[in-house]
Amino acid sequence: MHASNKDIMARLQMDILPLQGFRPPASDRAASMGLGPVEAAFPTGHFPTGAVHEWMSDTAEQSAATQGFLSALLGKLLLQGGACIWIGTARTLFPSALAAFGVAAERLIFIDLRREKDILWAMEEALQCEGLAAVVGECRDIDLTASRRLQLAVEHSRVTGLLLRHQPRHKNAVASVARWKVSPLPSVIEDGLPGVGFPRWEVQLLKVRNGRPGKWQVEWSAGQFHILAPVMPASLHEPQRKTG
Repeated sequence: MHASNKDIMARLQMDILPLQGFRPPASDRAASMGLGPVEAAFPTGHFPTGAVHEWMSDTAEQSAATQGFLSALLGKLLLQGGACIWIGTARTLFPSALAAFGVAAERLIFIDLRREKDILWAMEEALQCEGLAAVVGECRDIDLTASRRLQLAVEHSRVTGLLLRHQPRHKNAVASVARWKVSPLPSVIEDGLPGVGFPRWEVQLLKVRNGRPGKWQVEWSAGQFHILAPVMPASLHEPQRKTG
């Protein structure tokens, strides 16, 4: 019996995905970041490693939230071994604080440069080092050609590239598997306890090749991501009052 057009299209789609940066995980352990429905939005059903991800932020608060969420992701990536290189012009990250996200400070190597042109060059070179788990590059603007060089580098090394773009002048298309945006959410304080609650973020998947963009509320606690149930408007919970 001949295969249906739907089956043929499905097989062709699976053949195309590796060319777009989506590859099967190296192991079952690496297949999940514990993000549930967020990972399900990708065509392969898991967070793509060995690919370039783009992270956008417009405000200082979004930039800080992005670094927090990214730190939690790095903790998961570093479980497989290796180290992470973080490249930027103005280091705003406090390494010791990363322990809360499962990242040991000695597993990070910081490179501080003055020009974004040098950041892109250093990021491309670092992404070719197979012994690394991830490379983070803080670069406000990048053109399509430069981003393609980053994508070519990870295709051979399988290192995950994380490109942070704070207040970019142009929100142009780049060669990445996904474009993200993270915003802070108020934490919830437990009854009777002082201080602040666990970190919470609104995580948006703005663009994803052959996937489903979406928005989720995520909390980090007990070393894991937790997807928060959407809060229904109060008007839907309260019984309607009769008038007249």
